[in-house]
Amino acid sequence: MPIVVQDHRVVKRFSVEAGLQPGKVVLKLGRGEDRQSGDWIGEGLVILVTGAAGKTGRAVVRALVARGAAVRALVYRPSQVQSLQKLGAREVLVGDMRAQVTVQQATQGAQALYHICPNISPDELGIGRLVIDAARSAGVTHFIYHSVLHPQTEEMLHHWQKLRVEECLFECGVPYTILQPAAYMQNVLAGWETITKQGIYAVPYATETRLGMVDLEDVASAAATVLTQTGHQGATYELAGVEVLTQVEVAQSLSQGLGRTVCAQVMPLPEWEKQARAAGLGDYQIGALIRMFRYYERFGFWGNPNVLTWLIGRPPTSFAEFVQRVAHERRLPA
Repeated sequence: MPIVVQDHRVVKRFSVEAGLQPGKVVLKLGRGEDRQSGDWIGEGLVILVTGAAGKTGRAVVRALVARGAAVRALVYRPSQVQSLQKLGAREVLVGDMRAQVTVQQATQGAQALYHICPNISPDELGIGRLVIDAARSAGVTHFIYHSVLHPQTEEMLHHWQKLRVEECLFECGVPYTILQPAAYMQNVLAGWETITKQGIYAVPYATETRLGMVDLEDVASAAATVLTQTGHQGATYELAGVEVLTQVEVAQSLSQGLGRTVCAQVMPLPEWEKQARAAGLGDYQIGALIRMFRYYERFGFWGNPNVLTWLIGRPPTSFAEFVQRVAHERRLPA
């Protein structure tokens, strides 16, 4: 019987067969045989996804399940279990990544691991070290780290913390791959109601700020490729979209895709901070994001799409295509 863990010290296991009741581990799959570079290796592979309840985690789980992979999801709250089961996760574990026993339990029996730290966490480095140590002890054979584009940018605090975790991976002895995605197109959806009802696309930096965004669905597809095919160990992959747009151009694309006028507008930082605190963000998250916004405004932020194109086998999704898809999904005229 597995240990049932509570109060952030123990991890609870939930299997698809057991519903929402703590139960035994139902997956005992062996390691795959050695294959040639690019071969499918997902069959028989238990893949742990940490931070699985967030938007990135859910997207990665969906992409892996679509490829027939056996996914073990680690979430923070029991209330998040059912949504991961509906996505097709074979096993869902509940626990706090900051607790050593949680990550030790979660990594047992996993052959591959996709690590997503809670967003803009002040504990990113400490969590990263815990998960890496647990993966090494459990014999994980492939550790994929969800980092960020340009982690070497010290001015952006959460980027810099991810760079430190990358350094730990270089030194840990576990085969690894690092994915460095750009800012998500999905971030625009936080203001979707204001965009669609008021025609205002509000951003906390100058509207001339140039950013290159990437579709999270493309990132998830690339992650699934790296996790289920051989030949990616030791690589660091930049995942960026095809365009670099000013915020005025983003608004123009929204206008065209939604069939209504949308104007880019600067949201003053004090107003943004008020909304952020109301949404539950703490001092560290707010401070880190404000520094990021100021960096964006001064220097812009974008990467190159070639690697992502290679990984997903097609050009990355354009922002116009993203808007059309979202409009269709939300039954808006496009």
